Amino acid sequence: MNNLLIRRVKTEDSEDIARIYSSIVKRYEEIDFNRIIREQVRNTDMANFVAEIRDKVVGFIISYTLSGGFGIDKSAWIAMVGVDPKLMGKGIGKNLAEEVFRFYKDQGINNIYTSVRWDSTDLLSFFKTLKFDRSDFINLSKVE
Repeated sequence: MNNLLIRRVKTEDSEDIARIYSSIVKRYEEIDFNRIIREQVRNTDMANFVAEIRDKVVGFIISYTLSGGFGIDKSAWIAMVGVDPKLMGKGIGKNLAEEVFRFYKDQGINNIYTSVRWDSTDLLSFFKTLKFDRSDFINLSKVE
């Protein structure tokens, strides 16, 4: 895609990220993106990027790292990814993910994970195109 720029997340991107997220889930969420992005910007060993077209944020990816979690080497986890629904299917998400993969490869991190709801077929399909497959983990939850 021409004019696509992938860059590190800045604190001032939080409103655009919240806007994209809300447009994807089609409802307002009580997520404090200001706090999340501030924390991510401070932690430079995590890969967090936005995609811009003509100075407008059109996508984002948020990830974090874990060390020694449940017997695996240091790993990276993709926590959130979002692309403006009007621009989905144009490779923006793929470009964001590939930037994350490069970032962590340069740090020597080879294990990258994510967690997706079983009924999120569009998101499952997206991650399949990036060569994600089932891992050795089983997601568990405790709801009170």
